[in-house]
Amino acid sequence: MEGVSVERPVGGLPSQGPVGEPSSQGPVGGLPSRRPVGGLPSQGPVGEPPLRAVVLDLDGVLIDSIHVMRRAFQRAYALTVGDGEAPFEEYLAHLGRHMPDTLRIMGLPVTMYEPFVIESRKLVHEIEPCPGAAGLLTGLREAGLSLAVATGKTHGRAVEALSATGLLDLVDAVCGSDEVAHGKPAPDIVLLALDKIGAAAESAVMVGDSALDLRAGRAAGTRTAACLWGQGDREELLAHRPDLVAASCAELAVLLHHREGTPA
Repeated sequence: MEGVSVERPVGGLPSQGPVGEPSSQGPVGGLPSRRPVGGLPSQGPVGEPPLRAVVLDLDGVLIDSIHVMRRAFQRAYALTVGDGEAPFEEYLAHLGRHMPDTLRIMGLPVTMYEPFVIESRKLVHEIEPCPGAAGLLTGLREAGLSLAVATGKTHGRAVEALSATGLLDLVDAVCGSDEVAHGKPAPDIVLLALDKIGAAAESAVMVGDSALDLRAGRAAGTRTAACLWGQGDREELLAHRPDLVAASCAELAVLLHHREGTPA
C-alpha cells in the first residue's frame, strides 16, 4: 500500500495539560480534557504544524486480540517449556516489541516463537476490531489524513489480522517489527511508517496503548496519544505525558478531528 498525498490540512493537536487539570465542560470518560467536546480548533498551538498523519499501534488499539495471544502463548509454552501456567501477564508488559526480543528479555526459549505464530494464525478468525476502530479510521481518512499501522507483529501477521477484522483497506501502510533493526521503544518502526506514507514527524501523532508506543513516538519526533482502552496501565501511560489521552476510539476521533472537519 502506498502513502497518499494530503492536500487538506487538519488542525494540530493541543498539548495535554497537567493530569487532573479541569476542562471547561468537565472530564470526558473520566479523563481530564483541556478543550470542550466536539473537536479541536482549526489551528494548534502557535508554531505547531497541522496534523497530516496518524501512526497507530495494532493490538489493543485497533484490534482485540489478547484472548488469541493468550491461547497461543500458553500452547507455545507447553510445547517448548512444559507444564504449568505460562507467564502471559509478564508478556503483555512487552507488547510492541518483536516477540523474539521479548522472549529473550523474559528468559524464555526463542523456540517458543514458531509455535506461537502457528497457533496465532490458526485463531486469527477469532480476532475482533476494537469498538469504534472502523469508524475512527474511516473518519480520519475522510478528513484527509494518512494512516499507518506500526506493530510488534511481523508485517505478514499484521496484514492477516487487519484483513480478518475488515480494517486492512482503511489504512495506507502497515509496518511490522520484522522490517526494522530495532523494535519499540526505538523510533525505527515509527520512522518507517512515516516514510511509507510520506509524512513528516512533526505533522504526525503516534497512537498507542503502551509506554513503548509513546516512547517510540516521542523518539521519532511525533506527538503522542495514549489509548486507555488497551492493555497499558493508565498511570504508567499518563506518566509519559502524552499530548492526548482518550478512553475510546470515539473520544480519540473527536480529539483528532478538525472542528469543522468530518464529524467524529
